[in-house]
Amino acid sequence: MKRLRKPKFDPAACITNELIAIIERGTLPWRKPWRVGGANQPLRVNGEPYSGVNNFMLTMRTLTCGYMSPYWMTMKQANDLGARVIKGSKSSVVVYYGTTGGSEDDATDAEVHPQKAIPFMKSYRVFNAEQIDGLEDRFFPKPVEEEQCTGSAPIPHMEAFFDAIDIDVVHTGREAYYMQTVDKVYMPELALFETPHKFYAIKAHEFSHATKARHRLNRDYGHARFGNTAYAREELTAELSSVFIGQHLGFAPYTMEMSAAYLDNWLRVLKSDKRAIFKHAADAQKACDYLIAASERGQRGALEAAA
Repeated sequence: MKRLRKPKFDPAACITNELIAIIERGTLPWRKPWRVGGANQPLRVNGEPYSGVNNFMLTMRTLTCGYMSPYWMTMKQANDLGARVIKGSKSSVVVYYGTTGGSEDDATDAEVHPQKAIPFMKSYRVFNAEQIDGLEDRFFPKPVEEEQCTGSAPIPHMEAFFDAIDIDVVHTGREAYYMQTVDKVYMPELALFETPHKFYAIKAHEFSHATKARHRLNRDYGHARFGNTAYAREELTAELSSVFIGQHLGFAPYTMEMSAAYLDNWLRVLKSDKRAIFKHAADAQKACDYLIAASERGQRGALEAAA
C-alpha cells in the first residue's frame, strides 16, 4: 500500500490564515497598548528586536496569549541555555528568506528585502520565554509602568518626532487624511481627540500614507478608491506602519474608520493572496524606517542650526 505523503508545511498560508481568523473575529489585538517587560517589540534570544511581519505576528501572539516576557526563541536555543519548553506549548511561526547556500544564521528576515531575487522562504518555530522552564531572570524583565496620558497637552517626544519630518500638516476640520495631489496631511486639532495618544496614532497613519509619494518611497498599488483592492492594500500598509511607529514612540495604533466594510476589504486581499501580508508588512516597515530616519535628520538639523 502506497504511503500518502504528508503535505508540505506552508508558512505563508499558516500566518495568513491566523491573521484572517483574528480579523474575522472583529477584534484587532494589535490596537491594544503594547509594552512588555520594558520592551516595545518582541525580542530574539540575543535581545535583537524582530521587525516587519515577524514583529507584527509575534506582537499579536503576545497580546492574545497575555505573555509578559518580550523574548522568543527556538527549542534548540532554549535547550542550549539549559532550559526546556513546557510540554504542550504551542509554537509560533517566524519566517525568513534564505539565499542559495545560506544558513539560518546568515538568512535575511522575510520582511527586510521582499523584492530581492531570492530562491526560497523558510520558517522556524519559536516559543515565548513564559513557555519555557529554566531560563535566567534576564528573560523576564520587570514591566515598566505605563505613562498615563490624559487631557489635550502635546506629548513632547511625539510632537518633536512629527515636527521634524518634512511633511506639511494642516490642522482643520474633523477628518484625518493625506491628499496626494497637494502632498499634505490634514488633521483635526489635538483638543478634539480623547487622548493625545490617539491624535499621534492617527497622525502616524496619515504620515505613513504620505510616504507613498513619488519623491519619498514611490509606493503604488494602483488607482485607489474606497472598496477596491488598491485602497485596501494601501490602508493595510498604513495600518501596519502605524503599529511599528507606535512601538517606536509608545502608543497603540488607532484609526477613525474601522467599519465591517473596511475589514472586509482587508480580508479580500488576504484571502486572494497568501503572501500579501509579507508584502505589506515589508512596505510598512519601509515606511516606518523612512519616517524615523527623516525625523532623526530633521531633529539633528534643528540642533545644529541652533548651536
